Amino acid sequence: MNIKDLKELLLTIDQTSIQRVDIEEKDLKISVTKAVNENNLSYEMTRSENKIEKEVEVIQENLVINDEEVYIVKSPIVGVFYAAPSPDAQDFVEVGSSVEKGQPICIIEAMKIMNEIQSEESGQVVEILVENEDIVEYGQPLMKIRR
Repeated sequence: MNIKDLKELLLTIDQTSIQRVDIEEKDLKISVTKAVNENNLSYEMTRSENKIEKEVEVIQENLVINDEEVYIVKSPIVGVFYAAPSPDAQDFVEVGSSVEKGQPICIIEAMKIMNEIQSEESGQVVEILVENEDIVEYGQPLMKIRR
């Protein structure tokens, strides 16, 4: 497996919901794990003949704030993200908006049902990680709220 094949593999896995892939060739074993909750990907390559583990690269899609004051709102279901209750209405929240626990912050449509997502924390919206009408996966980070 050459570098071009490895890059294509990593890009393909990055764009899917696959979380783990193991590939073994003659003297090469590649194990790829995508950590969805932490928003980072880590890849490692192991040569079985030397039993030496070598980390190929770590790619961070978004800078993960390890600050306990930041709460990450995650999608509870797979569906389509809507920032507003209707196409002509104002967004539920914007960056800088103050939110209270239980306040509606977005809608996720799943199987033609509009599911209103409420904030589980009070605070200020510091970042919205998805665009209106994006398809979101279960557990995908939607926005960050500073408590």
